[in-house]
Amino acid sequence: MEAFAEFPAPTARAAQKAAHEANKLEKRLLRLAGQAIADFNMIEDGDRVMVCVSGGKDSYGLLDILLKLRQRAPISFEIVAVNLDQKQPGFPADVLPRYLTALGVPFHIETQDTYSIVTRVIPEGKTMCSLCSRLRRGILYRVASELGATKIALGHHRDDIVATFFLNLFHGGKLKAMPPKLASDDGRHIVIRPLAYVKEADLARFAQVKGFPIIPCNLCGSQDNLQRQEARKMLAEWDRRHPGRVQTIFNSLARVVPSHLMDASLFPFRTLAATGVPDGSGDIAFDEEPCVAQDPAAEVIRLGPAD
Repeated sequence: MEAFAEFPAPTARAAQKAAHEANKLEKRLLRLAGQAIADFNMIEDGDRVMVCVSGGKDSYGLLDILLKLRQRAPISFEIVAVNLDQKQPGFPADVLPRYLTALGVPFHIETQDTYSIVTRVIPEGKTMCSLCSRLRRGILYRVASELGATKIALGHHRDDIVATFFLNLFHGGKLKAMPPKLASDDGRHIVIRPLAYVKEADLARFAQVKGFPIIPCNLCGSQDNLQRQEARKMLAEWDRRHPGRVQTIFNSLARVVPSHLMDASLFPFRTLAATGVPDGSGDIAFDEEPCVAQDPAAEVIRLGPAD
């Protein structure tokens, strides 16, 4: 029997495996968030970062990750957590203060009854997101000024960015997404999205591992007719049938070729002229990209100068 004593019991092995996977997940999230922060210079030495915490998995994950990154960062910056209590019926107002106090992070709870405004103005059955978002944005900008915050951090992730791209494409007629970093409407604040490279599925798993006290949004989360939900369903189906497609779409947002689109404000189409000088990034006029031979042994013929 002693020969088997050195092997852990099945339950112990399962616990060890779960702990190993949780550690890998956390390292991946920290690496991706750190990379996004570095790529877009989101946080600088001396910044006071206001982290908007709604009580959802994404904002909890954002706060946890930023607190850990601050411990190992080569720069010094402050973090203050902010929650906007919109007075939704049944909102558990004690959950976040209790969690943030236990975490030991400075925080501010801003109480504004935007719920009554939204439900009074928006007809029953219509989506509330647009008005709710505008009201929330204005309040958070004001709070950021009052707290002396130099950056406002939001918990939007990769899937939010891709879904926003398709919402603008389908319903707004624009090639526009959610930038990882932007100036606020009033020009007084910088908004950052450190989770821009992170998949939603990873944040969901992280929330389970950490046991965050999730607070559901009863104002808009219960609406079934949201266009964003439809976009998410479409992306989820694509990723199920074609793994990696959503990541490829996300990557394309950072590889824009203005000369191959139709916005004359981004590329000088009107003044474009032949120069006689080869352009490696120019169009292969008669090819349908991507140009792939049907027969692997067949020769791909291109018009124009030889490579």
